[in-house]
Amino acid sequence: MRAGPRRSNEPLAALAVNAALAFIALSTLAPLLWMLSVSLMQPGEASTQPPPLLPAQPTLANFHTLFARAGMGRYFANSLGLAAALTLLSGLFNVMAGYAFAKLRFGGRERVFAALLTTLVIPAQVAMMPLFLLLKTMGLVNTYGGVLVPGLAGVFGIFLVRQYAMNLPDDLLEAARIDGASEWRIFASVVVPLLKPIIVTLAIFTFLGSWNDFMWPLIVLTDGERHTLPVALAALSRERVQDNELMMAGSVVTVLPVLALFLALQRYYIQGLMVGSVKG
Repeated sequence: MRAGPRRSNEPLAALAVNAALAFIALSTLAPLLWMLSVSLMQPGEASTQPPPLLPAQPTLANFHTLFARAGMGRYFANSLGLAAALTLLSGLFNVMAGYAFAKLRFGGRERVFAALLTTLVIPAQVAMMPLFLLLKTMGLVNTYGGVLVPGLAGVFGIFLVRQYAMNLPDDLLEAARIDGASEWRIFASVVVPLLKPIIVTLAIFTFLGSWNDFMWPLIVLTDGERHTLPVALAALSRERVQDNELMMAGSVVTVLPVLALFLALQRYYIQGLMVGSVKG
């Protein structure tokens, strides 16, 4: 008899939760929607008081100026090529290393892994100068290789893959070895398919980090033609500090590729983040 009032409150509670979630989602999307709206406005329209929420006469002129006059197409291609290459190469090295630390037995495995983890507490800025001098000695300054080499293997990526690979059943790997499969065959045919969720998660992290990286390409790439999109947009903002519409168009070009990538792979991304969360 006492369950009636509680049940009657359930729809109200669900409505309140959904309303709160809708408000949070709208608050998160509002800056992105404003950015897109301003990018479609006429020059100077966003600077009027009060600023309009929607463009009076939507136009793609800002995007045309961005690519035709500012040359953003080249910088977009630079960022895309570097991010894709780094995602593929670092993914290969991190997955192999993470699997080795999880399932292969070799001397000093735990000590080496513990030593790698200690480097996570060192700020990346501290290592920039020694790393730059090392790359200069190797002749990699002002080359795309100088941007790629430091990110080919990361401790966080190795840790992420190792923690996921620890859950792989040892019996499955031993059965493959008994059947005569080599370690490379086991890795390619058995391990990699099972690691798909965490590989996609790591790929998203790596692509986002490379695509949005500003400091390291600015330090290594001295030739303006080799600059990535964030560096080029920063330079353009200094030249056209009052052109809000053009800057917002550049921001849209920067955000859309990574947003599309995340939406396309979000199912695997969530699976990778949720690994181990439902273990009893």
